[in-house]
Amino acid sequence: MSPDPDPDLPADDETAVGGVHIKYLIHCPRQLWLYARGYRPEQRSDLVAFGEVVDDTTFTRRRDVDLGEAKIDWVTTGAVVHETKSSRAPAPGHSAQVRHYCLLLERRGVNVRGGVVHYPLIRRTTDVVWDDQARAEAEETEAKAQAVIAASTAPERLLRGKCRGCSYLDYCWGD
Repeated sequence: MSPDPDPDLPADDETAVGGVHIKYLIHCPRQLWLYARGYRPEQRSDLVAFGEVVDDTTFTRRRDVDLGEAKIDWVTTGAVVHETKSSRAPAPGHSAQVRHYCLLLERRGVNVRGGVVHYPLIRRTTDVVWDDQARAEAEETEAKAQAVIAASTAPERLLRGKCRGCSYLDYCWGD
């Protein structure tokens, strides 16, 4: 197991919130807090490795868009954000992540139209609307992520049943 993170020193710039931060916030605020402090057990996770394989082997003609604090899977003509997930079911964090990417692009002067989450394993997509309400949700989610990252103590862990498959399980529930 990696060394314990220093709870007083976030590893990432507190103002730089990327898509992973948003995804972790929605899934588990404790996961976000640990991630921001440099605890990264994802490198040993079979599920994360599987997700990387799915990402690397689908939509191979597209190019990532690196914003520094976030890396978007790709953006099509007309400024539609695309994100690929290895999940077999849509989750709230997936759409929240795309809304966050839309917000980041808009702040850079891009006239964003919306987004699409791709689920290649089930051959489905989910459209993500980008409008005033979506912008407000993205801004609120970003503020929540910044508050969790800035907190001096870790948020409470979720009920153990919600942690199935999480690469942080050993840290949160280990003896």
